[in-house]
Amino acid sequence: MVIIWPLLAYYQRFQRLFHFKSVGTQTLYKLLIFDWDGTIIDSAARIISSMQQAARDLDQPELTDDAVRNIIGLGLPEAIRVLIPGVDEAVIPDMRERYGYYYLGADTTPTALFEGVESTLTNLKDKGYRLAVATGKSRRGMQRVFDETGLEHLFELSRCADETTSKPDPHMLYEILEQSGVDAKDAVMIGDTEFDLEMGVRAGMDTIAVSYGAHHIDRLKQFNPILEMHAFPELENWLTDKSMNS
Repeated sequence: MVIIWPLLAYYQRFQRLFHFKSVGTQTLYKLLIFDWDGTIIDSAARIISSMQQAARDLDQPELTDDAVRNIIGLGLPEAIRVLIPGVDEAVIPDMRERYGYYYLGADTTPTALFEGVESTLTNLKDKGYRLAVATGKSRRGMQRVFDETGLEHLFELSRCADETTSKPDPHMLYEILEQSGVDAKDAVMIGDTEFDLEMGVRAGMDTIAVSYGAHHIDRLKQFNPILEMHAFPELENWLTDKSMNS
């Protein structure tokens, strides 16, 4: 036992360092970083409805669906400033409170995981990929959806907009990289908005564009994503093919 345990510990440390799959094949990336809304979960309709109701409650200008869709991915204070140019800063905390009231309970607009999300994430984790979330949600909102979906155990770490700088500033990704000990070249940012991909590019990462989310794929192409993903399971297939051919 004096010999075996040090050898076992060394082997486990070696696996963590190089992130090999159990069969000995190296993964294409060490860390996959996902946006949440519009990438993992189909929540655009509830976000739009909740923001519109919050604005009405506070006698703010009427917000169109497209206007709200365009700010999905930003932190709430930044989103409100874009939606209501010149908004009184004193209104922003009230807007955040009303939005949270609707989104977290009062608004019953359905939200659901996109098809294949849970099985794909599980398979990727089993293959040795480390998973993280970088979201415009607050920590309270993120914990709520983690609890609702039961997916928290699949993600090693997450960063929320109220804990750091909002997208597209790359600071959120820098913090994830520092906490995980992974270099930018070994990570990829996966998201459905310009804010996600700009953040990834500014952090020095590869990016993957999701075509089924809030922003049209044509808006994402300017960031030269390494993959345009039209359904969530495509991610696993692409990573597997690239790993086998690398």
